[in-house]
Amino acid sequence: MKTPLKFALLVPLSFCALNAQARDTTHYFPIQTAIEMGKAKGDIGDDVRFYFGNQPHSHIDALLTKGITTSKKTNSANKSDEQACNWAMLSALIQLQQAARNQGGNAVVNIESNYKHNVYRSDDQFECHAGNIMAGVALKGDIVKLRH
Repeated sequence: MKTPLKFALLVPLSFCALNAQARDTTHYFPIQTAIEMGKAKGDIGDDVRFYFGNQPHSHIDALLTKGITTSKKTNSANKSDEQACNWAMLSALIQLQQAARNQGGNAVVNIESNYKHNVYRSDDQFECHAGNIMAGVALKGDIVKLRH
């Protein structure tokens, strides 16, 4: 194949590839949906509580880790953005839950979305970024031992 013909065929294909990767839609979804999904699957237990934004909680007996972060992505192919985002959020919550368990904590407080280090703080919604191939959630919070 002659070089000009190769170039003529490759240029449009390269633009298609760029478009496939380019989508980065920001969404805000209810936190509770992902938590309920995790509880129904048995992935989220009652031994570690999650407190988002400024949600009130009991007295902190011990701060175990300040500013723990997690960043989770999931395949978004053949899923709605909402489905993919809930899966990514559930993965992030499971990671925070396991970190709290490993450190003897019973809660993660002050949780906020932290996608690309841009903070979004809410008591009832999380931020997710969805593309054509992947969806991602990043969280930041403090692992603590709360007084019962």
